[in-house]
Amino acid sequence: MGKAEKLARGAALKWASGVFYRANKLEGLEQYRVREMQRNSSIQSRIKSTVQSYLEGVSMGLEQLHSAITDILQVQKELGSVRQDLTSSVSSFQTLQRIQEMVVEHAQLSSVVQTLPKLFSVHRLLSETFELLQNKHLLEAHTRLMDLENLRDDILSQLHNHNLLSPLHLASLESYFGGLLELNDALAQHLWHIVGHSTKLVSEDPALFVSAVRIIEREENIDGALLLRTQPPDLLPPGRPKCWRQKFFRVIQDSIVAAHFQAVPSSTLGRHLTRHLASLQSNILAELHIVKDLMVQCCPPHYNILMAFTTMYHQSLAKHLDHILTWDLDKQEIFALLHWAVHVYPSSEMMAHPDLLPEVDTSVLGPLLPLERIKYLEETYLEKVQASIAEWMQKTLEMEFKEWFSEEEPESDYQGCFQTSLPNIIMKMLDENIRVASIISDTLREKMCNMTLKELEIFLGSLYEDLVKFGMEHQQEPTASKCYAPYLLSTLNNCLALSTSIPALYTDGASSLEPTKVPPSLDIALEKAQKKACRMLLEEMLVDLKPLFIQLPSRQWLSDGTQLMSSICEVIDKHANRFCRTQEPLSTYLLSETEHLVRSQYLRALLQKRMVCRHSEERRQMARRMLQDASQFKELFCNLGLKENKQTFKVIADLQELICLKDHSILSLEVLGFVLKYPDVSDDHISMLLDLRGDISKEVRNNVLEIMAQNPQVLPENYEHVFSHILVSPPEPLFCLGKSKCA
Repeated sequence: MGKAEKLARGAALKWASGVFYRANKLEGLEQYRVREMQRNSSIQSRIKSTVQSYLEGVSMGLEQLHSAITDILQVQKELGSVRQDLTSSVSSFQTLQRIQEMVVEHAQLSSVVQTLPKLFSVHRLLSETFELLQNKHLLEAHTRLMDLENLRDDILSQLHNHNLLSPLHLASLESYFGGLLELNDALAQHLWHIVGHSTKLVSEDPALFVSAVRIIEREENIDGALLLRTQPPDLLPPGRPKCWRQKFFRVIQDSIVAAHFQAVPSSTLGRHLTRHLASLQSNILAELHIVKDLMVQCCPPHYNILMAFTTMYHQSLAKHLDHILTWDLDKQEIFALLHWAVHVYPSSEMMAHPDLLPEVDTSVLGPLLPLERIKYLEETYLEKVQASIAEWMQKTLEMEFKEWFSEEEPESDYQGCFQTSLPNIIMKMLDENIRVASIISDTLREKMCNMTLKELEIFLGSLYEDLVKFGMEHQQEPTASKCYAPYLLSTLNNCLALSTSIPALYTDGASSLEPTKVPPSLDIALEKAQKKACRMLLEEMLVDLKPLFIQLPSRQWLSDGTQLMSSICEVIDKHANRFCRTQEPLSTYLLSETEHLVRSQYLRALLQKRMVCRHSEERRQMARRMLQDASQFKELFCNLGLKENKQTFKVIADLQELICLKDHSILSLEVLGFVLKYPDVSDDHISMLLDLRGDISKEVRNNVLEIMAQNPQVLPENYEHVFSHILVSPPEPLFCLGKSKCA
């Protein structure tokens, strides 16, 4: 209190010094004093009031405590009196135990008396219920069944509650109600028969199916109620839970499998797989329509019966297709299976039918065939198609080869060009297989394109081998192939037809994809076969030309070579006129190759050293003869259709300039100029040419050859060879007296 007073005085002093820090403020001192006195008086009165009310509350609490103590003592006294009374009455309570036992026994007997009429009627009810089942009154029969089951369950429960559920009592109960299980099985048999024929019944007698569904739902509710009880599971009534709703869907699943997907031996189904799949499509679609239009109205919404049927069909189809895949299917059957599973099944023709949407959604079920199985089927299909194509091509080529030995010429098209059916057969077969593959998928189409390209390349290789064989047999027995040249020309046209058809074949219908690239090896194979046929035609011409070219150069040719050149031109004209029976650019190519052949044979004949000019007059005659021959050749090939700028007979004119040159001092320059024009000419060629002149000394020859050695030539890019293919015999050593005396 003293500390509080000091603090109060200090605070008052601080306040007063703040208020009266100037003299003029002292005038209001009295007013402050009065106000503070009034304030203190008010505070003191409130304190007194508070203390007074507290004291009154304490007094009242003490009075209540005294009253409670008095009450407690009174209750304690009364409890002691009650305890004494109970202690004196214990013996009388023991006499009530017998009364309690009699009450329990009376209750049991009363329950038995009430149950006896029902027990006596069990066998009658069972027989009546069996009659109801036979008459297909399923709901009434199930009601009786539930009553009988309730009676049995009540008795079982009472035995359990009274601790009387001994094995003997349980056996007696099961024996007495043994017909109940038989009745349950009979009802279940009727139900599953109805459920197994549900799609047919909902169209003919939906009431029977609805009754079956109602019974199943009743049993599900009973199962649910029993399982929610607190009693142990081992005390469930016999046969519970029945789980008939699960059985309902299992029976439907089994009926679907039995109706549509029973294992059919491959020997029985055979090539009727397409018909079998079409039948499945029709039947499944029809049944789903029935389910949506009729069965949905007969089942509770939570059954989701339409999607349940869809799932069952999907799963059963997947297993059925797996079974079919164990067979040894041919390519048509594999295609039918792939097309049906990938395209038909999810299309508007079946599971995406407008009448089934949007309730049916097979996308949530996944694909009918997994991706790995589809890839396996595609690879198997490709292998079988490849084997079929290879066999077909081989047979076609065998027929073509036999046709080459025919006595009649091949057919001609509207332009008069020889042709056979080979390109049409090959292209039609390849086109058909590619189009069929594109029906399945773009991936399979691409694989098919690549595979057929390889097979076509193999076919062209076989065609080349047959051309070689054809040429060899013709050489051995020319009369065996009377139409040798026409069939070679038809082969050229066939190769050209194949070449022009391949790009169109592999880009057709692939607008959404990059066109399949034709591999260079296929072009090489085509070119190889074409060139082989061309060489065989030229070799056939060369057989007729060789006896004529052997006659030049000769002095008879120098004096009068008109007859010889006319014969050569007649042979060339006879063979070249056939070339018009080929398509462009083959005819032009053949003419060009013929021109190269004639030029090479002419130059080879000149360089074979069959003749040596004896004087300048013979050299002039030879030069003049060469110019006339070159002119006659040019005119001939121009008449045949080869343009002059495409001909190479200018080399004959250039060569004759070296023959008729008089001044030996410029021979080296002339030869060097000739070498610059024809860089593939060799020392042997020039040596043979100088020998043909007959007037070149050893010194001049060495000088010419030395200048050639000092100026080696590099063949320009795309240079057309003139002398490279002309082989000449090397000159004999000067010191040899003869071949027989040379070691």
